[in-house]
Amino acid sequence: MTVRTVQEPGRSWLLRLVIAFALAQGAVSMARPAVSYRALALGADARAIGVITGVYALLPLFAAVPLGRRTDHGRCAPLLPLGVVLIAGGCALSGRAGTLTAMAAWSGVMGLGHLCFVIGAQSIVARQSSPAEQDRNFGHFTIGASLGQLIGPIAAGYLISERDGAMARTSALALLVSAAVAAVSLGSLRRIEHRSAPAAHRAEQAAKVSVGRILRARGVPAGIFISLAVLSATDILTAYLPVVGEHRGIAPATIGLLLSLRAAATIACRLVMTPMLRVLGRTALLTTTCLLAGVLCAGIALPVPVAVLAVMLAALGFCLGVGQPLSMTTVVQAAPPEARSTALALRLTGNRLGQVAAPASAGLIAGVAGTAAPFVMLGALLLAAAGLGLRGGRNVRAGTAPDVPEPRPGRRSADRDRT
Repeated sequence: MTVRTVQEPGRSWLLRLVIAFALAQGAVSMARPAVSYRALALGADARAIGVITGVYALLPLFAAVPLGRRTDHGRCAPLLPLGVVLIAGGCALSGRAGTLTAMAAWSGVMGLGHLCFVIGAQSIVARQSSPAEQDRNFGHFTIGASLGQLIGPIAAGYLISERDGAMARTSALALLVSAAVAAVSLGSLRRIEHRSAPAAHRAEQAAKVSVGRILRARGVPAGIFISLAVLSATDILTAYLPVVGEHRGIAPATIGLLLSLRAAATIACRLVMTPMLRVLGRTALLTTTCLLAGVLCAGIALPVPVAVLAVMLAALGFCLGVGQPLSMTTVVQAAPPEARSTALALRLTGNRLGQVAAPASAGLIAGVAGTAAPFVMLGALLLAAAGLGLRGGRNVRAGTAPDVPEPRPGRRSADRDRT
């Protein structure tokens, strides 16, 4: 009876988690450009867009580590519905906000909800995957994010219209729809976490692991910085491509399609990540894709035709698809086993620090050097990530599972059946 209780919910947990993440991320990806368009309709300039985008990450910046500690001490699943409620509330209230200050505040609530969901979900994947399958399972998990990033901008572009001064009303509608999409994800969250007995032991051990010890673990700082650079690129691309489109005369619907093309390329990357890892190894794959992504990001600053921009964004999306799942595996395998959720939370803290600093810097740069200049900044950040990944690879064995012990005979097939 005990074996059945543990294995039965494991047969579909990853698929249901991907579905829930796709819906939650779709809501956020619909809301982020809608927030930018609504702010523009309320009179915001490029600097104000940068501030609002940064506030999205401000609350999570302070909440990530405490939430990670709490997850190491107990269950992960309660964070998921809490995150959905905060995302839906932030979206809906942003749609009803009439001032830029209120929009920034509710954008922060939305960001806090996204953080709660992601910490809980990533911790479930780390806890319920064998070490040899973490690359694969994290890759599948992040497909949910990419699906949301594919559908969300298309839906936002379809709903938002700037004709006859309607953008304030249509962007508010897009935000209300995104709140409804987030709420639908609650249906996939039942019995998604395996019950485990030694929660008290985890709590006792996790309390002994300091943040400094986690950050000193070889591989953790590199994983955090690479994740920060990749997410900053994705985040600013989502927030600032609408601004670039306004200046270049590209319609909101076209911008939505371009953002979704980027997300589709990311999905394609994650579907073929396992064979790429076998051929190149983790270090070479991370370094090469960060390098190419840096060049492509900088290229967006050029006044290229829409067709060329589409090709660049597709290639950029493919390159950006590598960084997130592999940085998760890098951090999980490098951190002490009893503090993996805290390590993942530190990675998310780095992400949110980038989401605060990068948009604020982008807003200042855009105000001085033009709306395309932030993409040059992102290119430099990704090039630095490529250099750090290459440097870290000299000290850590590269490969599909450089830090992963070989599974015992029969273990892989059993784990595959559970996922």
